[in-house]
Amino acid sequence: MDINEIRQRIDLLDDVLLRIFNERARLALEIGHHKKLLDLPVYDPSREKHIFARMKDDNPGPLDDGAIVRLFERVIDESRRLERIMTQQEEQKEC
Repeated sequence: MDINEIRQRIDLLDDVLLRIFNERARLALEIGHHKKLLDLPVYDPSREKHIFARMKDDNPGPLDDGAIVRLFERVIDESRRLERIMTQQEEQKEC
């Protein structure tokens, strides 16, 4: 493969990642809604630890486990941010 073919494959993977990230965010918003109804906190450190451990266990490389954890920390941070925004918007509507 030449460099342009490799870049095309990367572009296709980026398109898939974009769809996956947005679907994960939609699901996180659903969870946020359920947490609000159940009066649960947005932040669940035990759940995050479980995710990180599972991803490290399943990691085939070449990214090392630290890189995987950092990537998932970022994804989870953004999901948590969306949950907080949704909760604030719902609270404002109730007022």
